[in-house]
Amino acid sequence: MRRTILSAILLLTTVLSFAQNVESALVDAVALYNNRSYNQSRTLLQTLSKAAPDNDAVQYYLGLNEAMLGNAEAAVSHLRKAVDLDPHNYWYKRRLADLYQATGEDEMTVGMLESILSEFPDKTEVSYDLLSLYLKQEKYEKALQALSDIEKITGPGEQIARTRYDIYRQLGRGEEAIGTLEAFNEQFTSPSILSMMGDYYLGEYRDSLAMACYEEALHTQSDYVPALLGKAEVYRTTRRYPEYFATVDEFIDNDMVPVETKGLYVSNIIRSLDPKLITLHQKGFDGMADHLVSRHPEDSTALSTVGGYYYATGRMDKAIGLFVKSADLYPESLPQTVTCIQALGMAERWTEVRDRSIAAFDRFQEMGFMDYLNMADYNLKDYDAVINNSRYVIARSKDNPELVKAAWSQIGDMYHIKGDTKEAYKAYDKALKIDPGYAPVLNNYAYYLSEEGKKLKKALAMSKKTVEAEPDNATYLDTYGWILHLLGRDAEAKPVFKHAMLYGGKDSAVQLDHYAEVLYALGEYDLAKVYWNQAKAKDTEGEISDLEERVEARLKAVGK
Repeated sequence: MRRTILSAILLLTTVLSFAQNVESALVDAVALYNNRSYNQSRTLLQTLSKAAPDNDAVQYYLGLNEAMLGNAEAAVSHLRKAVDLDPHNYWYKRRLADLYQATGEDEMTVGMLESILSEFPDKTEVSYDLLSLYLKQEKYEKALQALSDIEKITGPGEQIARTRYDIYRQLGRGEEAIGTLEAFNEQFTSPSILSMMGDYYLGEYRDSLAMACYEEALHTQSDYVPALLGKAEVYRTTRRYPEYFATVDEFIDNDMVPVETKGLYVSNIIRSLDPKLITLHQKGFDGMADHLVSRHPEDSTALSTVGGYYYATGRMDKAIGLFVKSADLYPESLPQTVTCIQALGMAERWTEVRDRSIAAFDRFQEMGFMDYLNMADYNLKDYDAVINNSRYVIARSKDNPELVKAAWSQIGDMYHIKGDTKEAYKAYDKALKIDPGYAPVLNNYAYYLSEEGKKLKKALAMSKKTVEAEPDNATYLDTYGWILHLLGRDAEAKPVFKHAMLYGGKDSAVQLDHYAEVLYALGEYDLAKVYWNQAKAKDTEGEISDLEERVEARLKAVGK
């Protein structure tokens, strides 16, 4: 008997000692986890898991460690075991739900959160998480129920009313949507809810009700911007433009509104309106734009917005004045600098483009400014400057073949303009060495050879590559068709030109003239005459110097 009692005591002592050792080791593992020593914590916990496979805390912290180490599948497995071992532990279920959500398992997340909420109905954070998931999954009826559950605990609130309104709108239940806001408004005063009501009524063309809501919101908070803009929109849609512009001025005068918000409103409203309407009320819109600048005379947003307005309405001088002012006030701003140079280029103020591009390149070291500089020098007919600029780009861009081949292409074009075809072709050859299929160079090279009547077979081979690469490019088609003509292959050239006509060729006097020459060579004199007449109508600047005399001679020779 004594032996039996003694054995039982020894067994109990061993069990208690083992349990104490497990708990002690678990405390150490948790400390390692809290110290972010996840690998060490996991190793210790894995040992404990073998010794105590039914210890829910061991499984829980193993799951947390695996999650932190990026092992989502293992983390889920351990957390599930923890939940199975202690199905009433809130934190076990909560962490498992969080892990499901982090891995995009929305259905599993919803199921776990619903399970938690059934056991812990007062956990509003769970209700909010479920609400977000229901909305994400477009389970709007469940979302409405979640809102009701939250409301029972927290009481009515503005955010609840807004969310319920949005859900009813998604469901197409407009009367219930506005009813939600109206019910809230009967109990509480909120400029936000009143403005939403105004927006709803405005969308339903109930202007008087909308205005009443906006006015009440502004009575509650005189500078509430959504209500102010809503009021302005009522005036605009009812064509009461004097009141509209006065209300927008109040908005612009509001110091609590960021200038970026003001600029966004002005630019959006101008973009959205019919240009004829802006012209009709130009004085008012000018006043709105000018008021923005007068309130923020040195702000880049205001200057750019109003500059864009005057640019869009065709008043380049005023637009450029604002862009220039903004660029000068903020010389370190790349967007302001680019906008200014682009506007000057659109106005063909090439000297200013050149000077500002040089300064901008020195300041920002962005190779894009060299393109603007080349554009300016080209239009100033300083072709040597373009060549020098392009050589500088080549020297600075040895690791950028795209820039280098484009620079050699420009050099070739400039030498051709200068009449130095030898140097032009050298430059083109260097570009093609980098990219044998570089279509812009192949096209120009081929066309210039055709103008000289030299190496036409080589020119044809180059041109063929361009139309294979871009079969709907009218310029490339024209070059290819013209070389076929020069080689006496007019029957092949005709369909090439017909295709070019479909893709923009009719907008070019040169291409129309070329097509007419091919038709003439094929004996289709009446059709050739039609295209020559179109060419003459397009050649308003005398691009084709001998067109009139040549056409007259051609047609006279065949009695046309």
